[in-house]
Amino acid sequence: MPTMTNDSRSPDSGRRPVRDAADSYALQLAQLDPLVATTLGLPIRQDELPDLSPAGQQAADSLRRATLGSLAEVEEAVQAAGGFNDDDERRCARLLRERLETELAASALGEQLRAVSNIFGPPGRVRGTFLLMPAATQDDWTIIARRMTAVPVAYEQYRESLSEGARRSQFAAPRQIETVAGQLDAWMAAGDGRGWFTGFAKSADTLAGGPPSASLRSDLDSAGASADAAVAALRDWMRTEYLPRAGGTPDGMGPERYRVGARRWNGADLDLAETYEWGWDQYRQILAQMKAEAETILAGSTPQQAMHYLDEHGEVVDGVDAIQARLQAMMDEAMASLDGTHFELADPIKAVEARIAPAGSAAAPYYTPPSLDFSRPGRTWLPTLGRTKFPMWNLISTWYHEGVPGHHMQLAQWKFVAAQLSTYQTSIGGVSACSEGWALYAERLMDELGFLEPAGARMGYLDAQLMRAIRVIIDLGMHLQLEIPADWAPGAGQHWTPDLALEFFVGHSGRERDFLESEVARYLSAPGQAISYKVGERAWLAGREAAKSAAAARGADFDLKSWHMAALSLGALGLDDLTAELAAI
Repeated sequence: MPTMTNDSRSPDSGRRPVRDAADSYALQLAQLDPLVATTLGLPIRQDELPDLSPAGQQAADSLRRATLGSLAEVEEAVQAAGGFNDDDERRCARLLRERLETELAASALGEQLRAVSNIFGPPGRVRGTFLLMPAATQDDWTIIARRMTAVPVAYEQYRESLSEGARRSQFAAPRQIETVAGQLDAWMAAGDGRGWFTGFAKSADTLAGGPPSASLRSDLDSAGASADAAVAALRDWMRTEYLPRAGGTPDGMGPERYRVGARRWNGADLDLAETYEWGWDQYRQILAQMKAEAETILAGSTPQQAMHYLDEHGEVVDGVDAIQARLQAMMDEAMASLDGTHFELADPIKAVEARIAPAGSAAAPYYTPPSLDFSRPGRTWLPTLGRTKFPMWNLISTWYHEGVPGHHMQLAQWKFVAAQLSTYQTSIGGVSACSEGWALYAERLMDELGFLEPAGARMGYLDAQLMRAIRVIIDLGMHLQLEIPADWAPGAGQHWTPDLALEFFVGHSGRERDFLESEVARYLSAPGQAISYKVGERAWLAGREAAKSAAAARGADFDLKSWHMAALSLGALGLDDLTAELAAI
């Protein structure tokens, strides 16, 4: 059985019963779900795919219940011995219990039976795993071919889950179904019109050691063709059979599902009314800053006019290869500037790659973390949406978010301390508000440190901040059908709908309409995820300020570098605990 350690300190298993239970769960989940194993870099079932049918979900739920039972026994023994005397054990126990209970609550609502999403859905998760697999040798591609052969069965199992949801009258909304069917169209158009899987299989021809053998080439061609046929079959089924039956399903999730979704992504039962009002307050404050920034770019302009001006007159990178190289250089430069000054980074963390996202991805950039042993580095991914020219003003802050010092610095550091903490705390048990909150904090930090000096870069940062504030407003608004206040006159007094949310977004953002359409569809498919950025950032900022105040009360200087490294070494935390734990550093 493979171990889950890296180059950091090995654990003393005799004094870490909670972390051992968490790691046991992580290993069992990896054995149950090979995509988890691939994400972690574990050599388990790498030529297989998970069971996406209702039976697969039932097996995962059984594992969660069994783990909760084991955790209860450990907690009882710890309490009998006088309670936790190890903070890592205490934090892990709280995280493991909250995460497992929340996942079971989501399963009880049937969320896995209507999981149709342009970013978080099972079909995309299956496709994405191929981009994480080793692909340097003939042996690597032999494993890829075997896994690709399993795609048709996995997609058929996914259809079984949606069909079971339909039998229970638990449907995804038509808007989501149409969005994902359109995504599958894009997958089929990839690979020079032969399909994404076929095109991916063809990339084996560029192996440094020469093209695949004739037999492997035949296996790859067959596997790619069958996988693309499965994509087409899923798309057609969604449109012709599932979509007509889903008619009348509302776009919003409603209060019960939203509360569970919000806890799933944030690790807390939030005061949703307070969060909605706070989102509006953030919107007003950021919009005022954008208006002032617009004056520095183009006198007399509105923020939208200034952003359109930057599209035409700011730095524009021409070519997909050129933008990939530019983003890589930006991350390398940020790493060199921050290491030793505001962070203290181990060598494995210093490797990060800029990649171009595959065709048919959702519009938003994203990040994939390194494997546990760092053999696969952390990677940022830019969806091009067919573009070949890229204004830089709105990418600089975004790459501080996705790469350095954002997601990469946190999630790679987690991998580095995984043996000290647990694999669970540093990967599977992640909470969006903790990681997205850090990444949004990282954008703000780079502004504070003076890194947003290039023309338009600070407007890009403010536009990104405004987008996250708007996410709070419209995510809560659409799912809970809240009333629109007078801040937005065209919609004042109405209740939020996806169409009104899109128009609100278009009227306030410098981003393209197709990007914002993808964003609205994304929020509808994952209630509570969109708010995790700003509410997570709020927790990180509150924790930093409390730690500063505590240092001042002791008569000590606040060491930001030490605080950053300690904070990034805590592992995942939900919002129930994040601010207090950060304050105590």
